[in-house]
Amino acid sequence: MDAAVIYESMYGNSERVAQAIAEGLCETVRVEVVDVTDPAAHPDALRHVQLVVAGGPTHALGMTRPATRAEAVQRATGPVSDRATGLREWVESLPPQEEGRLAATFDTRATKVRSLPGSAARGAARAMRRAGFRLVVPSASFYVGDVEGPLDDGELDRARAWGRALGKVLVPAESPAEGR
Repeated sequence: MDAAVIYESMYGNSERVAQAIAEGLCETVRVEVVDVTDPAAHPDALRHVQLVVAGGPTHALGMTRPATRAEAVQRATGPVSDRATGLREWVESLPPQEEGRLAATFDTRATKVRSLPGSAARGAARAMRRAGFRLVVPSASFYVGDVEGPLDDGELDRARAWGRALGKVLVPAESPAEGR
């Protein structure tokens, strides 16, 4: 099986989470990690991929929008990716899928708003289901100390573990009868 982890990242936190998820996934499947703005993230370029994992930062209780990305750039105190396209635009561009395409979603969010109901991952999951993907695990959130980060302690390990668990859902362990 082939998988792709597609991500949006403004401050680098979601990219680091995407890389960690891929590290966990690659124990069972082939994985590529691609920024949503990269031509390799175009839906036509992903036709060979059976699993698409998509994620990005939560802004204003959901996926980023042009206005929230512009605000993030203005408020940044360090390096930030100024982008016109984000996860929202990417998932909204997905054409109807063949039956059986698999997906999973994740997001990053500030620890101090952990209890708020909005989630980029859940919004991406809804859009992917509308396009015909089948979500194989519940969406996951990974936490950053503040808007720009850094990631909370242990979050990259948790992302690797989530990727590893996702891989095990896709490729269950060989049963004793099969191993003989």
